[in-house]
Amino acid sequence: MKNLWLVILGVGLLFVAGGFLLWQRNSTSKEDLKLELLAPDKAVMGQEITYIVKWKNNGDVALENAIVIFEYPENSLPSQGALLRATKQLEDIYPGQEDSLAFKARLFGAEGDIKEAKAMLSYKPRNLNARYEAETFSTTIISLVPLSFDLDVPSRIEASQQFTFALNYFSNSDYPLSDLKIEIEYPQGFEFSEAIPASLGDNEWRVPLLNKTQGGRISVKGTLAGELQELKTLRATIGTWKDGKFTLLKEVVKGIEITKPEIRISQFINGNGSQSVSPGDTLHYEIFFRNVSEKDLENLFLIVGLEGKSFDVSTVRTDNGKFQKGDNSVVWEARDVAKLRLLGQGEEGKAEFWVTLQSVQGKNLMVRDKVLLSEARAEFEVKVSSNLLIHQAAYFQDEVFGNSGPLPLGVGNKTTYTVIWKTENSSNEVKNVKVRATLPQGVELTGKLFPENASLTFDSQSREIVWSAGDLAAGAGISSPAVSIAFQVAFIPNSSQRGTTPQILGEARITGDDTWTLQSLSSSDVPLDTTLPDDPASQGKGVVQ
Repeated sequence: MKNLWLVILGVGLLFVAGGFLLWQRNSTSKEDLKLELLAPDKAVMGQEITYIVKWKNNGDVALENAIVIFEYPENSLPSQGALLRATKQLEDIYPGQEDSLAFKARLFGAEGDIKEAKAMLSYKPRNLNARYEAETFSTTIISLVPLSFDLDVPSRIEASQQFTFALNYFSNSDYPLSDLKIEIEYPQGFEFSEAIPASLGDNEWRVPLLNKTQGGRISVKGTLAGELQELKTLRATIGTWKDGKFTLLKEVVKGIEITKPEIRISQFINGNGSQSVSPGDTLHYEIFFRNVSEKDLENLFLIVGLEGKSFDVSTVRTDNGKFQKGDNSVVWEARDVAKLRLLGQGEEGKAEFWVTLQSVQGKNLMVRDKVLLSEARAEFEVKVSSNLLIHQAAYFQDEVFGNSGPLPLGVGNKTTYTVIWKTENSSNEVKNVKVRATLPQGVELTGKLFPENASLTFDSQSREIVWSAGDLAAGAGISSPAVSIAFQVAFIPNSSQRGTTPQILGEARITGDDTWTLQSLSSSDVPLDTTLPDDPASQGKGVVQ
């Protein structure tokens, strides 16, 4: 009996040992899978970086139905696909087997932002129903944002004095920056006047796509109220705006101190406070400065900086100052102007210079000058009118109508000519454009006109021709086709005109309204006669025989 129990006990021990070995063979733990996420410690904003997800089966059991889930950092741009969560089904991972996957993305954010990526791998050990999951993460710091962003703000201004500040931005990122938004937070007491370019509301701007080495400037004008020596702060931010979410890229904060004025600065151009100027004008600038402090001011200096491509800086002239081409500024030192050496209480001084405006292409142009007198500052800007021109020419040989009659001209014989008017508008939109000229006696319209629907009228009493050309876009006749008209005239010379070259059309005058400066514009071209200087094939045949 005792031996039987020993046999039964031995068989039981064998079953227990076999079951333990089988359980041990089919068991696993989280430590059996090694999961790593490799990424650079630092990255430049917009730079493409690579994440490596690595795994290794350190156990004795194959891992089935394995799935890798990778979560990109917030505000990143995956190189493949648009989702911030990527899922990849894997084949079975056998004992000792290791492998990896690569995920690429570009990181966006402010300098110093920490961007975290996560990797997860879920699996089921063979012969087990339980499912396990391993997880890891890595962080990357944005070490550099290749985007220049700065406020150009005066450090001191007078309370309630109008001033202008600028916000400059420039991208040096290898990757194009899109969906950009700029916002400025104004200090309490700031009253917004205008901005160039125009803002959304008073303080928001959407920036077009910025490629590498592209940038721009925002100019804001306003006034700032406050107490003497009170410090005001301006804060500006730039970032991306996507799916209703703002990602900050850079911010800048600048302070402005409210000061008591010591000097009042005023300016006249050509003897008045000009609201607009025109290409070709010679501008006489007079800068006046008055001591409004309670003390005498000594050893002052005056600088006037010129801004605007309409200035022909080669024409700058001043009697006692110096022009510096490097920064386009006119400088007067104390030894140049007596009132700069000593400006008593309530006294006023003056400096002056001359410069000519040139005609340049562009729309809604302005010329600006910034005046710096010791610590006093002032800015002045004047709108530049468009240069509206009319060019008239006459032809005998032409392909528009085909003219007839004798050349040289004969008394009592009719000869026809084609007259062409072409407009030219350098900048700004000009509305209600009209061209006028007078027909001399002996010259009549034939009725031929091109284009046929052009608005051309004739007053038989005054003998004035009027062409209503309509509205002219900026650059018409320069960067875009000219608006023009052709019409035919007939001339019959009389005996008193024998041996002369009579006029066939008087002076042409063009007028229009500049929509930018709100000024009325006009110019003229010389009369036409039978010498036909614009028609080489007919020259030398204009004398009446």
